[in-house]
Order: sequence, then C-alpha cells, then structure tokens
Amino acid sequence: MPAWLSQLLPILLLLAAIAVVTRRLPTIELGHSAEFRRRRFFNWFPLGLTYAFLYMGRYNLSANASALDAMRLVSKQEFGNIDGWGSAVYGVAFLLNGPLADRWGGRVTIALAAGGSALMNALMGAAVRLAQGGQLGHDATITALTALFAGNMYFQSFGAVSIVKVNAPWFHVRERGMLGGVFGILISLGLYFAYDWSRAIARLLPMPWVFHVPALLLLAFVVLDLLVIRDTPGQAGFQDFDTADASSGDTGERLGPVEVARRMSSQKVIWIIVAIEFCSGFLRNAVMKWYLIFADKTGLEGFVSTHWGVLLCIAGILGGVFAGFISDHVFDSRRGPVASVLYAGLLLGAIVVLFTLSLPVAGWTVVLMSLCVIGVHGMLSGTASMDFGGRKNAGIATGIIDGFVYLGTAAQSFLYAVLLPSGDAASSPARWTPWPLAMLPVAAVGLALSTRLWNARPARRGATG
Repeated sequence: MPAWLSQLLPILLLLAAIAVVTRRLPTIELGHSAEFRRRRFFNWFPLGLTYAFLYMGRYNLSANASALDAMRLVSKQEFGNIDGWGSAVYGVAFLLNGPLADRWGGRVTIALAAGGSALMNALMGAAVRLAQGGQLGHDATITALTALFAGNMYFQSFGAVSIVKVNAPWFHVRERGMLGGVFGILISLGLYFAYDWSRAIARLLPMPWVFHVPALLLLAFVVLDLLVIRDTPGQAGFQDFDTADASSGDTGERLGPVEVARRMSSQKVIWIIVAIEFCSGFLRNAVMKWYLIFADKTGLEGFVSTHWGVLLCIAGILGGVFAGFISDHVFDSRRGPVASVLYAGLLLGAIVVLFTLSLPVAGWTVVLMSLCVIGVHGMLSGTASMDFGGRKNAGIATGIIDGFVYLGTAAQSFLYAVLLPSGDAASSPARWTPWPLAMLPVAAVGLALSTRLWNARPARRGATG
C-alpha cells in the first residue's frame, strides 16, 4: 500500500464511521425537505473544503518550521515572531472583515479569503526561492516572510466569518451543535493537509512548493465557491425560515457595525465567550505549532511526530463530533457544558505533559489536548457565534470571537519565542518545562469561564422599527 494511502485510509474509515453513526442519531425534525437538505449540503461542503485548504495555506509555515530552521532560513525565535505578528493581524482584522462579511455576504468574502491567501502563499514561495538562491539576504527574507504572512493572515481572517455568515441562515439553532462538529472536522482535515501533505511536499519537491501547492488549490476553490455557494436559502430557490437565534423576531433594517458591536458588548455572555476563545487560541497553537519543534529539537521524534497531521485530524474529528453530539443530544443545544467538559480535559492534559516531557506519553497527551481544544473552538467560534450574533450579524459576531482566538495565538507565539530554549539547551526536554507550565493557568481560566456559560442561551430580539 502506498505510504500516502496508508496515512489517508484511517481518516477515510473514521469519516465513514462518523457518517454512519450520525445518520443513526435521533433526528431533529424541523420540516426540511430532502431537496432542501441536499442543496444545503452542496452549499456547506465546498465552503468547508475551502476552509480546510485555507488551513493548509495557514499552517504550512508552522509545519515546516523545523525544516526552514535546518536550512538556516528561519530560526525558532524568528518563526515565533513571524507567527505572532501574523496572528495579531488576524486578531484585529475582524474590525473590518466582520462588517464586510455582513455587508457583502459570505459567498463573496470566502472567495476573497481564498484568492488573497493564494496570492500571499505564492509570494511566500517566491521569497523562499530567492532566499535559497542567495538573491535575498537573511534579514530581507525575514522581513518579507513577516509581511507576507501578515497579509496571508489578513485574508485568512475572512474564512471563519464567511463560514458562519453563510451557514447561519441555513441552520436552525437546534441543528447547529452537529454543525459545530462538522466545523471541527473541517479544521481537522485542514490540519492534516497542512502538517502531513505540506511536509510530504517538502520531501518530494523544492521548499517553495510548500506554498505554491495550497495557492493553486485555493484558486480552484475560488471559482467553485462563486459558482455553487448561495448566502441564503432564498437565493437558492427555497423559503427562508426563522433560525431561532439572536436575530429571531428582528424585522428591522440591518444595523451598522458600531451598533452591532455595542449591542454585543452589552451582553455579558459575549465577553465570557471571547475570553474563553482567547484561552483556546493560546492553547490550540501552543500544542499544534510547538510540539513538532519540541520533538525535533529534543530528538524525541516517534510515531506521534511522524504522523502528526493524521493524529491531529483524527483527534479533531472525534473532538468535533463528540462536542456536537453532546451539545445537541445531551445538553439540549447548550454550548457552555460542552466547553466545560473539554476545558477540564485541557487542564488535565497540561498537568500530564508537565510531568512527562521526556516520555512518549507526552506526545499522546498533546494529541488528546488537540481533540479538546478543536471541540471547544467548533462549539464557540463555529456555533455560539451564530447563536448569540444571529444570522443578520453573524459576520461581526464571528469576527469578534475568532479575533480573540488569534490574539491568544499571538500571545503564545511572542511568549514562547522568548521563553523556550534555543541552541544546545533546546536538546534537553527538562529545559522545555515553560511550554506546558504556561498552559496551566490559561487552561484553568478557560475552565472557570466555561462553567459561567452552563445555562447560556441566545435571547430572541423583538421586532424593531
């Protein structure tokens, strides 16, 4: 069996098993016709695949950070700073991109995300090619990659707001838990593409192709998305319906972004969600972006690091489906209890890693932590943002929540660039203690905040003039 098939087969089998299980779950009957469900699938599926390939074009730099370091193009500290600035740009881009998604619709903004990221990835590949050829000095290379990665992250920030903006009018609140699970699955597939496909590309082709391949894939999806995706059921020839979210009963004009932000900021639950998602961004990328570097520097490479993309994908799929299932079928479509359960897992995982850094169990523990954090992210950024923002304001709501995820990402990038060992010291697992130690208080805060959402539900808005 070819190596690529042996890695892909477990994911395909897992997806098939999940499909069988979810089809046998008790259905939430809302009167949708088979034709509507079919058209809805062909709306969210290409949208979701676009998001997965956006992840490939986002995490390809992280996946190959050790290889770029070995080539003396980008050191560990330089990668941390490049990633930190890019994440910071993503975190504040919602101020512009959320309102644009609400104004232009998710169909247009997902095309902008894919097209802009394709351009930035193509240029990053060109910068690496010039650096390898000696035509671009080291400082100029770092400056170029920092600017281009920041540009990439600006366009990437359209992705999540577009997904939520398109899906909000197509899914009732009671259907969105499993949709959050699907969101987690798509993230997981994107991580597989980024960490395993891009590392395979780096082994088979020159390093610039790590950036050129996702650029080509994203360009293809720009065309597909514009042809297939529609922003609402009404635009696809179906009847629009009440989704029972925060826009339910609101028959007035769409509000401006400042007024939407003001109304959202007046809700205590939104502040709690963004604080939790700041913690999620810190923890998600503390695990995903630094484990491979830790394994490479300490010589603790093994099954987990070799199959990092596959394991992240499987963990994320299980986390997304588990979170979606217990939200809709155990906790009556509440998101807070799910986040609490998963954050308890994150806190426990950080404790285990702290005491097992030199053992193989640390690698398997961070895989389980990825399961938990992808599940939380799907529930809050992918689902709660629709619930509490409503279909009218889903873009701004998701932008605010997802923006804090990447502010958390930026915080861990800058922090770890300073705290983590370099040079010969990096070869000792004991010197990596700051890695899990910094996760502990963040996981504890996230758990405490998640319990505050235990009974939170979106309030319907009355008609406005």
